[in-house]
Amino acid sequence: MTHIIDFSRSFLTFRIDTLKKPPRTASHEPPYSLNNARIQIECRCRVTDKRTGGTQTFVMGASCKTERVGVDRDIWTEPNADFIPIFSDDQFMHIKTYASAGVDVDLYPRGSGRQSDRQSGTTDEAFDDLRIDLVEQPGEALESAEDVVTATLANEPLVAATTLESEHYLAVIEYPIKTINANERDMIYQTDTGPVLLPDLNGPAESMLTRLEVAFAAFNDPTWIEFLVRVATPLGHGTNVYHYAQPLRTDCRNRIFRLV
Repeated sequence: MTHIIDFSRSFLTFRIDTLKKPPRTASHEPPYSLNNARIQIECRCRVTDKRTGGTQTFVMGASCKTERVGVDRDIWTEPNADFIPIFSDDQFMHIKTYASAGVDVDLYPRGSGRQSDRQSGTTDEAFDDLRIDLVEQPGEALESAEDVVTATLANEPLVAATTLESEHYLAVIEYPIKTINANERDMIYQTDTGPVLLPDLNGPAESMLTRLEVAFAAFNDPTWIEFLVRVATPLGHGTNVYHYAQPLRTDCRNRIFRLV
């Protein structure tokens, strides 16, 4: 037995209070001065620098849409975007997907600059408060394909931990397995789930957060994984969209746990 994250009960909550500080991430005037945005956590990524022993922890919230909170109509902002929030202990990055890649919008208040589709900064500057609540509970490692297949067909909640390593870094990516294939005749399984955080383990530690990408992940073996990475993808006529389109295969260590 070990303790693993129960993602169904784990949340990040960022608080905006415009009476304390002006908004740094809004593209419209907030209808109210106060809002707490609670978002379910979908992935935790911990990256350890083997040279210093220091570890950075990143969490990714569930995708949602850009909105006006509390209005009586016209909730969705225009242009609208898919919105994925990512936080470390003291920094944030908001990834937004518009109808085409490279869109930026005016920040509110007007004249305070433009908001890119990968806005980043410090949490102290942008938010009144940030809570990251990761709930852990006992879990059991599934050591064989038969164990995974059996747990899958029994509708057990499953969590994966994928360990990646480079010359200077060790990264552990933890995420709920929301989609998985199982074959009890041949004892074969295959995950197909995401999105998850994908770290770039080849650059400086201080820019690790802003180099994070999001990807879907699939594996049917403990020793390798294939990611499908979100990238700017050409449609033709000079138009790009963000799409999960770039495959990436790498050696790793995959483990699957069931919540007990």
